[in-house]
Amino acid sequence: MKVSDQPLKAPPKIAVEFLTRFHILYKIAKIYEPNNTMLLEQSKTLFDRVQSILKDEKEATFDIRQSAIYFNGMRLKFGFSNYHIFKFILNEFKKKEIGAFGFVPGLTEEELKQWMFLLVKKEGKKELSFEALQEQTAASGINHIFVKKIASFEISSSQEKNAAKIYFLSIFHLKESFEKGKEAEKIRLNTTRRLMQSIFNHIVENESFVCGLTNIKNFDEYTLNHSVNVCMLSIALGRRLGLDRSELVELGMSAFFHDLGKIETPKEILDKPAKLSEEEREIIEKHPYQGAEKLVQLQELKTLPLRAIHVALEHHVKEDLTGYPRAFKKKAVNLYSKIVKIADFFDAITTKRVYRKKVFTREEALSLMLEQSGTEFHPLLLKVFVNMLGAYPIGTLVALNTGELGVIFDTNPETAFMLRPKVKLITDARGNKIDGEIVDLAEKDPQTNKYKRTIVKTLNPDTYSIQVSDYFLAQAESA
Repeated sequence: MKVSDQPLKAPPKIAVEFLTRFHILYKIAKIYEPNNTMLLEQSKTLFDRVQSILKDEKEATFDIRQSAIYFNGMRLKFGFSNYHIFKFILNEFKKKEIGAFGFVPGLTEEELKQWMFLLVKKEGKKELSFEALQEQTAASGINHIFVKKIASFEISSSQEKNAAKIYFLSIFHLKESFEKGKEAEKIRLNTTRRLMQSIFNHIVENESFVCGLTNIKNFDEYTLNHSVNVCMLSIALGRRLGLDRSELVELGMSAFFHDLGKIETPKEILDKPAKLSEEEREIIEKHPYQGAEKLVQLQELKTLPLRAIHVALEHHVKEDLTGYPRAFKKKAVNLYSKIVKIADFFDAITTKRVYRKKVFTREEALSLMLEQSGTEFHPLLLKVFVNMLGAYPIGTLVALNTGELGVIFDTNPETAFMLRPKVKLITDARGNKIDGEIVDLAEKDPQTNKYKRTIVKTLNPDTYSIQVSDYFLAQAESA
C-alpha cells in the first residue's frame, strides 16, 4: 500500500497538537539544560501526545514533501494561528536534511528527550549533519525513533535543470514526430512514453516549476511549443484529479499529439493575421478529423493509447457539445478530451498570435474561463485547474507594497495562505532590475508581527517588456 493510501485513524488535530508541542520543546532544548523543570514538563507533555497517537497507529510518521508536512500520509493543514510553527519546522528540518521522522511503539520518555537534544546539537557553529545525527541516535540507544534523509530534489534545484531539459527534448521529439507524420513514417512512440514518464516524475517533484515552464512561448514553433505546454498542464491537472501513473502517461501522450492534424493545415492559414474566410475556417476545423485519422494509421498503433484518438477528435468540442467537428454526434466526450480542452484553451489565449489582438494574462485567462464554466468547460475539472494554478497563477507578474516587482514562482500549499504565494523578486523598490531571491509572502516581521510583503496588484508583463519564462529558465540554469 502506498503511503498516501494508508487510512488515517488518528485525527489530524492530534498531529498538529503534537507539532505545536514539538516546536515548544525544540526551542526550550536550545536554551536549557536536560534537568530544567520547564523542559522536563514539556518533554512529558510531548511524550503523552506521542503515546496517544500510538494507541491507534502502528507508527507516527511525519513526512516533509514539497513545502508541506504529512502525517501518516495525510497532508496537515495549518491556519493563521499556527502557520509560524509549520514554517519553523519545515525550515529547521530542511537545514538538517531530514525528510521524515517518526515514532514506533515502545518509545520511552528518556529516548524522546535525548533525541530532542541531538536535534538541537551543533558541531562548532554548524548544524549536526544528517549522518552524524543518525550515528549519534543509534549510539545513544534510541531505538524507537527513526529519521529519513530528505530527497535530493527537495534540497537541490538540479531537478529544475532536468525539467527544463525534458521540456526542450519534448519539443524536439514532437517536431521529429510531425515531420515523420507528414511522410507517413514510423513515430517513436516508446520515446514519447518515456518523455511522459519523465514529465510525470518532475510534476510529482516540483509541480509549480513545471507549470512555470509553460510560460515559454515561441511564435515560430507555436504548434510544437503549445502542444508541449498543453501536455504538461494536462498531466498536472490529471494528477490533481487522482489519475494514477499509467493513466497520466496515457493522458500526456494524448495531449502531446492532440494537434497532430495541423500538419495538414497550410501555414498561411494557421498564421493568417486577418480574419479567416469561411473556406479557411472549414480547413482549420478539419484538423481534429485529420489528427485522429493520422493516429489511427500509425504503424505502431498498439503502443498508442486509444484515448489519444478520442482527444485528437474531441478537444474542440465544448461541454454543451457545440464547437467542432460540427458533425460530432456523441452524447458524451471522453474525460481526457475534457482535460486537454481546458489546458489547450488556457495556453492558446495566453500566447501572443498575429491574428489575436488581445493576449490574456494568466489571471485574466482563468477569469474568462470561469465565466464559461458549464458551457465551454466541465465545471468540476475547471475548478480543479484554477485551484492548481492558484489565485495568483504561477508566472503572474505582481507589484508588491514594498515597491518591488516579482513573478509568482510557487503557490502556498496552505488554503489559509492562498493569497500569499512565493514570489521571485525581479526589481528592487526603486524599479531597478535585480536577480532577487524567492520570498514567501506568508512570512512576517517578528518584531511587528506584520507581513513583510503583500501583493498590491497584478501587472501585464508585456507592458514592462518582461519575459516571464526567462526567470524560470534562469532558475534552471543556476542549478
